[in-house]
Amino acid sequence: MSTNSSMVGQLLWQGPACTSWKQDFEGALYHLANCFLLLGFMGGSGVYGCFYLFGVLGMGYLCCMLWGWFSACGLDIVLWNFLLAVACLLQLVYLVYRLRKDTLPEEFDLLYKTLCLPLQVPLQTYKEMVHCCEKQVLTLATEQTYAVEGETPINRLSLLLTGRVRVSQDGQFLHYVFPYQFMDSPEWESLQPSEEGVFQVTLTAETECSYVSWPRKSLHLLLTKERYISSLFSALLGYDISEKLYTLNDKLFAKFGLRFDIRLPSLYHVLGPTAPDAGPESEKDDEEVCEPAMSPPLAMTTSVQQTPPYTPPPAATNLPAPPSRARMSRPDSGTLASRTPPQSYSQVMSRGQAPLAPIHTPEL
Repeated sequence: MSTNSSMVGQLLWQGPACTSWKQDFEGALYHLANCFLLLGFMGGSGVYGCFYLFGVLGMGYLCCMLWGWFSACGLDIVLWNFLLAVACLLQLVYLVYRLRKDTLPEEFDLLYKTLCLPLQVPLQTYKEMVHCCEKQVLTLATEQTYAVEGETPINRLSLLLTGRVRVSQDGQFLHYVFPYQFMDSPEWESLQPSEEGVFQVTLTAETECSYVSWPRKSLHLLLTKERYISSLFSALLGYDISEKLYTLNDKLFAKFGLRFDIRLPSLYHVLGPTAPDAGPESEKDDEEVCEPAMSPPLAMTTSVQQTPPYTPPPAATNLPAPPSRARMSRPDSGTLASRTPPQSYSQVMSRGQAPLAPIHTPEL
């Protein structure tokens, strides 16, 4: 023990044991190896940073091995640098394997950039969502049905990637589903995880379509386990349903040009086809009602001119005369049950609000 301590003391206090320094410098391989090592240790983080780091370090260790073989003639120098170069090479092979394994198909990569990247969804979280649908892209031919009204069970959630899907009910067109929209978001939100149901609408492909589909049970298990993914799906589904409601609201407009409120009930009955017994007479009544409704001040002026002037009694000469109100013919309630009376229309226009749709709509 005392011998070792004395050797350490000599090395520390008496300086290096070199009696003479070499007058010539090492060869170019030695300096090139140190340059590679310096550049390699300046690498960044991430996958591509690791590629840079291990690639440049491997080149540096390879140069050190060649220097030890040709110039230094040291077996230990050659062995150590050879092992370090092989370790860097194996690390590069592992990185390439990870990149090929984690690479997403083109459709899913485009879906991530379009739908999830603007929301700053982590890529690892998105891969869990893709793994739930087994990375399968399904297709629909032209005029092929995705779901049939009253027959197809609600057992999945699908997102359209390409093409266009037509949504209808009882043969009546409702709206379209465009790329990167859910095809059955209302049906998904209408059922609890333990409930079962069937589609109330028919979905038909108007063009060749491709979509991804999550099985209902697998997706519910994922949403139960991952709270972040559950919140993400809630936001996406809520936005998708609101877009469908506003699309329906564009179809719900009164004959006099004002649109109904999307929060009112019985939207489908208002959207439904006209009664079969409605003929030219009903259309004529519609035009007669729309004309005074669109120009109530003109109808008011005509009515005032035909009404004889009102003469107040002698005892009330100082009181102002009550304003005369024009009476407009109200259409038949069976024909225009979904309209508000023209008299209420003038009041609504003065307030700047849309009229309310009737709660009790005619049965089709």
